Amino acid sequence: MNQAQPKPPQSPTALSRPFWEGAAAGRLMIQRCAACGKLRHYPRLLCDACYSDAVEWIEASRRGTIHSWTVAHHAFHPAFKDELPYTLVTVDLEEGVRALGRWTGEPPAIGQPVTGAFVARPDGVDLVFAPSTA
Repeated sequence: MNQAQPKPPQSPTALSRPFWEGAAAGRLMIQRCAACGKLRHYPRLLCDACYSDAVEWIEASRRGTIHSWTVAHHAFHPAFKDELPYTLVTVDLEEGVRALGRWTGEPPAIGQPVTGAFVARPDGVDLVFAPSTA
């Protein structure tokens, strides 16, 4: 009997720790530049507008619209092989930044309203988007 290979660990760094702590609590945390106020996601060391390294973290709504999507037919890591095929969506969040997550539901459509949630798994959490109900 084959033992399932573990998924790559979700390893927080000093830069990404607030994101992963929020994710574990079901909150989508994004960075806001403490100097100019520009929002950014994924976590970065410097603001790309004013180059400040001052940052604060805010909770995003998890609501947005689909910008793009793709269906994965090849596993990027052997631990995902049994989940193929799966759909990934890039979402334009209400806050003006983009997030990437797994998709649940019927085939997605560009511009479709969605809501994200964090779904626990034995070794971490996944950001999963589904059609908005409201």
